[in-house]
Amino acid sequence: MSWCALDIQSPPESRDAVASWLVSRTGQAVEERGDGMLVSFAPSEAEAGALLGELQGTFGGAVAGASRPLPDVDWTRRWREGLGPRVIGRLTVTPSWTVPDGAGPATVIMDPETAFGTGEHGSTRIALTLLDRYLAPGGRVLDLGSGSAILTIAAVKLGARRATGIEVDPEVEPIAAANIARNGVAARVNCLTGDAALLAPLLAPADLILSNILRSVNETLLGVILAALAPGGIAVFAGMERPERPLFLAALESAGFVMVDEATDGDWWGVAARAA
Repeated sequence: MSWCALDIQSPPESRDAVASWLVSRTGQAVEERGDGMLVSFAPSEAEAGALLGELQGTFGGAVAGASRPLPDVDWTRRWREGLGPRVIGRLTVTPSWTVPDGAGPATVIMDPETAFGTGEHGSTRIALTLLDRYLAPGGRVLDLGSGSAILTIAAVKLGARRATGIEVDPEVEPIAAANIARNGVAARVNCLTGDAALLAPLLAPADLILSNILRSVNETLLGVILAALAPGGIAVFAGMERPERPLFLAALESAGFVMVDEATDGDWWGVAARAA
């Protein structure tokens, strides 16, 4: 088999959706380079061309890409070489094949599958960083757009009494369930499928709410999140790039929040806030 790399350019507002689509469609990890380029893989030039055509048919002409041949190696396994344990605050996030010896209770085991969220993306690392800083022991956590369940799993590993994820995509359900089982946290973690705007009020109050989604979706959910927070609770928002900071801070203030902290990771930015 002669594998090809696909170099894909996408507008910032759709980059996460494109990356998630590529992971789901190919079953391969997606690399996001520092310049924002997404890199995926296909097992042949013909399949690479078909994938690019399908990608543009799904996301439109704003998404562009090109393929290039790769050396004759097994790229279904080669991509694993770039993945290893990451230390984020008190957490260690690692794929199952590189679990460190003597891994502690705050080790989160995440294998890249068909759900976006392994700790390799800057927005996920920001959410984990702020979760680590502001989660109180025994707190109740709600994760909106939970995907692979990395944040819900991390929350209970850090001492949350219970963490509930809400994800709109039903295809993610088996991936999240497998990750929860792999980490041995099924007694304290559950993930629901549905609309966060409808389900979050039913699960309130929460001491900490995570929303690692696009800025437009975060802004839509501000009122729901504010109403679902317990008194003194913290909301963590990620999934946004640095240029979006002033726009989202203005929306936060208008919705009745005040910023308490922020974090950056490369081009990504996130914020922790509470009720004003």
